[in-house]
Amino acid sequence: MIDSFLLGFSEVAQWQVLLALFLGATAGILVGAIPGMEPAGAMAIALPFSLTMEPLPGIILLLGCYGGAWYGGAIPAILIRVPGTPVNVLTTYDGYPLAQKGQPMRALSLAYSSSFVGGVVSILALIFLAPLMARIAAYFGPPEYAMVMLLASVSVILAHHQNIPGAVLTFGLGAFLGTVGFESPHNTLRYTFDQTWLLGGIPLVPMVIGLFAMSQAFVLLETKNPPKSPGDLKTAGRFSGLFEVFRYRATVIRSSALGIVMGLLPGVGEFGAQFLSYSLARRFSKKPEEFGKGSPEGVVASEVSINACTSTVLVPLLALGIPADPLMAMLLAVFMIHNIIPGPQLFSEHADFISGLYISLFMLNIFVLALLLVFTKHVVKLSAITPRVIGAAIMVLAFIGSYTQNFRITDALFTVVFALIGRFMLKNNIPAFPMVVGLVLGPMLETRFKQAMSLSAGDPTIFLTRPLAATFLAFALFAVAIFAWNTRKAPTHSQT
Repeated sequence: MIDSFLLGFSEVAQWQVLLALFLGATAGILVGAIPGMEPAGAMAIALPFSLTMEPLPGIILLLGCYGGAWYGGAIPAILIRVPGTPVNVLTTYDGYPLAQKGQPMRALSLAYSSSFVGGVVSILALIFLAPLMARIAAYFGPPEYAMVMLLASVSVILAHHQNIPGAVLTFGLGAFLGTVGFESPHNTLRYTFDQTWLLGGIPLVPMVIGLFAMSQAFVLLETKNPPKSPGDLKTAGRFSGLFEVFRYRATVIRSSALGIVMGLLPGVGEFGAQFLSYSLARRFSKKPEEFGKGSPEGVVASEVSINACTSTVLVPLLALGIPADPLMAMLLAVFMIHNIIPGPQLFSEHADFISGLYISLFMLNIFVLALLLVFTKHVVKLSAITPRVIGAAIMVLAFIGSYTQNFRITDALFTVVFALIGRFMLKNNIPAFPMVVGLVLGPMLETRFKQAMSLSAGDPTIFLTRPLAATFLAFALFAVAIFAWNTRKAPTHSQT
């Protein structure tokens, strides 16, 4: 164990990793601080560039955009009551009133330290849970993997409970698009229509750039100027709320636990953790009447729970090779490009890489916290940038990123097509995330299902006779049954 950590330090000590840490942390903060931007869009733009790097720097660059955005999203949420990222919405409830009381730096530093505590707890959970899950996964065969992927698919769909038909539609479309191209087991071509550029299937990178970056650029091009941020934000008191988080130990523990659990559930993540954490914090608080009026405990509950998810979402990816959401699907692309196969063998075959990843995640949180404490006054000014300027810049970067990955004009065309689809989805509140998960999980589920049926000579009861596979199938059916029951009862409640 000590040897692997020493090897991990040697991995992190390379200038490429340190540069990726700095760039990822900076990009994440900037993305979070600009209202209307999302980490998915930033990761989509950075994805083509990360594929040209070594595995660890490439992954850290994307994780920097991912984790740093949740930190930076608190800035506009607290100062102008506009969440920098969608998951920072509850931070506005108490962060903004606290800032209006003349304590903006206290609110910001409290949000930063809460995010840091949640991030560190999440990394510790990752270090413990990922190898444990990998040891369990060592006993998996094709039936078990097929049922895990089925459970993940069901979880992603049910996570969009506000629009289940839309989630089913987009997941199904993504899974269908995953069938396009050359099918290796039977050496057949599916839906290629004799077009050589479709032999490799629908490319993931242009899809995510189009759905999450360029479609968001269309929205920004149509957006009016955001509310003005305070121009005279003083740096005095920047550390005033830094250690205040530890006054609310019960809230920190509860919010961290919720973040860890929710991070393990595909498709749930930060949203579910944040709302549950905030609700429970208000319920068990000694001063519940202050929530929504500038309660520091409300800021702690929101920010700790968000960042407690940021590393635990990596557990299913590293241990099982299953992405819990589209952001993890982008990381999976980096793994696959470098022929690093996530799963049980990853921890034994690439122990130095895993240790380097753990250390890099710790350093990433330190980098983000330090940058925010020093440069908050300057970062705040980004929230006043005209959205149309940001949208135009994203357009240019999206085209460059999609084309330069393989230098194929068809990839750029794919990006435009998915951008138009993504814009339509945004306008009609149709979730785009399930489409990417469907594109990734669909072919994996199909392959494992075929392997399982081959093992059983076509007998589908293999999924019932193997205990682990039957357990995962039961979980999936139970989740669907619970959702159906709640949906059936909802109209009755509304009538009474």
